[in-house]
Amino acid sequence: MTYSHYKKPFKQLKVKPVILKKYIKHNAPKDRKNGRAIKRCRRCLRIRGHIDKYGLNLCRHCFREISTKIGFKKFN
Repeated sequence: MTYSHYKKPFKQLKVKPVILKKYIKHNAPKDRKNGRAIKRCRRCLRIRGHIDKYGLNLCRHCFREISTKIGFKKFN
């Protein structure tokens, strides 16, 4: 269940506060402490394709865009 789906029924359950409280308790997204979802690109906040080496914390797409600006060279 994605975050956008989690908030959808709030309008319907607004008039029933007891049921809304129970819904939030069982369907709220968890706070992540470890794993893949905690490491994000600091530029675009993408989770996949994360480059952590050298303390870059960028996804591969952002790295390709700014690699020459931060001093990397492409060798052929």
